[in-house]
Amino acid sequence: MAKKVIRIHNKSDKPDNIVEKENLIIEKCLEMESELPSFMRDFFIYLKNGVAISTRLAYLQDILFFCRYLVSETQLTAATDIKEIRIEEFNKIKARDLNRFLGEYCTRYTIEKPESVMIMENHNRALARKKSSLAVLFKFLYRDEAIKENIAEGLNPIHLPKPQPDAIKRLEIDEVAKMLDVVENGTGFTEKELVYWEKTKRRDKAILTVFVTYGLRLKELQQLNVSSFNFGRGDFKIYRKRGKEVSMPLNQSVEKVIKEYISLERPPEQMISQEHRDALFLSLQKTRLTEKAIRELVKKYTSLALGTNKENGYSPHKLRATAATSLIQYGFSIYDVQNLLDHDNVTTTQLYAAHKKNVKRDIVNSFEWLDEYDKKNSPR
Repeated sequence: MAKKVIRIHNKSDKPDNIVEKENLIIEKCLEMESELPSFMRDFFIYLKNGVAISTRLAYLQDILFFCRYLVSETQLTAATDIKEIRIEEFNKIKARDLNRFLGEYCTRYTIEKPESVMIMENHNRALARKKSSLAVLFKFLYRDEAIKENIAEGLNPIHLPKPQPDAIKRLEIDEVAKMLDVVENGTGFTEKELVYWEKTKRRDKAILTVFVTYGLRLKELQQLNVSSFNFGRGDFKIYRKRGKEVSMPLNQSVEKVIKEYISLERPPEQMISQEHRDALFLSLQKTRLTEKAIRELVKKYTSLALGTNKENGYSPHKLRATAATSLIQYGFSIYDVQNLLDHDNVTTTQLYAAHKKNVKRDIVNSFEWLDEYDKKNSPR
């Protein structure tokens, strides 16, 4: 059967490409909901209206995985199909059953394929997400009076190591300059790579400049459109997590690289299909650049700036960290940087400001009042 053409009747302020992408996620959610037991229907309504669609998808993936485990690995249900699991069986599940699922099964399990066996391992961060998904489900079922006990309260703690500032990977300011020099001049590329670079250098420079200036998330940059930019007003629109529309001011550097890319390298409108005509960053096939392609592009240029191989290049998220630390090094407050990067909690931003401790130490050590400690007055 031929795939139906999707047409968008969009009365919101969101661009069509974002509406279409959200629709794909919603379709995945609906598909998973159709596989899960019917007694979870009210929970699905709660997810639809209560959390971001990406969170809704993540919860449903984890809950579907848990239900598969119940059917295939335990005696907790008589069902042979996930859809057949009954609420009475869920009512008999205890906290220890969830702890065994998280602590024993999820840490390491296998998936058998026709020609291979795949070993799957989950570390604490992934286990914590699965724990969160199950806790939300069982709390809701208890609140909805579908089960008699809130067993989520009995879940074992999962320790997540506190992020260390020294462990945050980012480019130093001189490495950012080197990266932009690479994209400007093609330094370090093979002859074959130079042919491709010549066709995309302005696009690549614009992408990297936007990343290190604003610290955008990968999705936020990938979704940018030509119509997102209002050069007359000197700003552009992005869509954050949970669909927040934000206006970002343009500085001269970003305005220059975007305009140069659009006028000197991006194909004319008539050569681009209607579907991709408004997309800002295009592939050589004249389609919207995918998140995967942008990720590979960033790894390529950062590896050259770092003097390492492509596999050890940085991801777009490391350029987000680079933007944060660079702004703080230039003297902006953590609250200004928090606002720019859309951090939910200022403690996240504070991680990038940790180097300030060393700056304070250097200042104080160089500013002694007692003569015996004053290096400026010590004999040479």
